Amino acid sequence: MPAQGKHRRPRSRRIALGLVAVGTGGAALALPLLGATTASAAQPAHAPAAPAAAVAAPAVAQQSAPVTYSVVAGDSLSAIAVEHSVDGGWQKLYQDNREAVGDNPSLIHPGLELTIGAGRAEADRADRSAERAPAATGTAGKSAPAAQTAAVTYPDNLDGWIREALSIMKKHGIPGSYEGIHRNIMRESSGNPLAINNWDINAQNGVPSKGLLQVIKPTFDAYHVPGTKHDQYDPVANIVAACNYAADRYGSIDNVNGPY
Repeated sequence: MPAQGKHRRPRSRRIALGLVAVGTGGAALALPLLGATTASAAQPAHAPAAPAAAVAAPAVAQQSAPVTYSVVAGDSLSAIAVEHSVDGGWQKLYQDNREAVGDNPSLIHPGLELTIGAGRAEADRADRSAERAPAATGTAGKSAPAAQTAAVTYPDNLDGWIREALSIMKKHGIPGSYEGIHRNIMRESSGNPLAINNWDINAQNGVPSKGLLQVIKPTFDAYHVPGTKHDQYDPVANIVAACNYAADRYGSIDNVNGPY
């Protein structure tokens, strides 16, 4: 039968293939030993030489995209795999074309079309996707950085104590303004967090008013806000507890303009 196919090159030196003959009766079946057996007919001596460019084409095509190869007389899966540098050898070539070849890899015939590089394109696409993934993640990370809340620090003075207290009050829904707090502090303690009243009725009853907003201990304990120190002399804890009490009794510390 005349040679047919594409990307065909002459074999001046055929790879020696070991054959094992098995079967019963007069017909013997040749199975691949170190490779597959050749196709049924001998290759014609007058097969035209393939151009140099055509010889190099299959290897390049295998790397970029699958190619279709038509079996010619004298072909074997092992020889085709070697000729086209199939990664995985004739076993891979057979695996990719098992549906076309059938259950016996030695029984290929002239005219049978094989796909060389099947699955390679998918692998290449997967590799390219994997390579792009870190870059995409990095890009997303740059365009949408995780939100980070910087820790806020306050100065250890009257201004810092009031602003920190207002921040805590906001979280707990306690009303009050900077002006209202500052005004009442200046009247009650002149801004001294260690101020104490030892002469009024509260002092006579054993519960003197203490701190920036002159809060007695029972009131401080009842209106203390979690997250602040349980210390009447602590300026932030004192302000927040006093504003919590004022909100309960007067609606807001802003509404307090005298002794409370």
